[in-house]
Amino acid sequence: MTATMTDQPAQAQDAGGPAGEGPGVAASLEAVLLVADEPVPESVLAEVVQRPAADVIAVLRELADSYTRERRGFDLREVAGGWRLYTRAECAGVVQRFVSDGQEVRLTQAALETLAVVAYRQPVSRARVSAVRGVNCDGVMRTLVLRGLVEEAGTDQETGATLFRTTGYFLERLGLSGLSDLPELTPFLPEADDMTDGGRGNGQ
Repeated sequence: MTATMTDQPAQAQDAGGPAGEGPGVAASLEAVLLVADEPVPESVLAEVVQRPAADVIAVLRELADSYTRERRGFDLREVAGGWRLYTRAECAGVVQRFVSDGQEVRLTQAALETLAVVAYRQPVSRARVSAVRGVNCDGVMRTLVLRGLVEEAGTDQETGATLFRTTGYFLERLGLSGLSDLPELTPFLPEADDMTDGGRGNGQ
């Protein structure tokens, strides 16, 4: 081909190839951003989808514009040196009710497992929690924060990742005077050094 992809409209760039060649650029970017728990730099996205950065930027902007035009419940924002999906501001009330209604309802198994990892490994990043559980924990972590059980605890000096810890409300709900009262479960959790660094690429 003599023309570069940047000579084509963003929509054309998104078109997938013949059957079996995989998804288009936009679909690939959406899939990556859906599981990212921190803004992802354009350079990282370009490397992941194996396309020039200029092409990736064009598709990201087209996606952001299309979400706004279609009044989707989420939008794509360029913040803190990267891109990330967020729920749209006007949907905040609905999201808050979904997360907050029924505070006395028991936590899901996923939430309990995530909370346990935070409690025993705090302060800990979301990516490391995900590494322990083997699944992305971004949504569960947001739920725990909104319920007042987990809070931010600064950033990791090495990676810049946001760290999290349990709150006083967590201790209150469990009837504990301090973290030292937690049952001895650490032997059943992987050591921090045993966890691969691969999770860092997702933004801790």
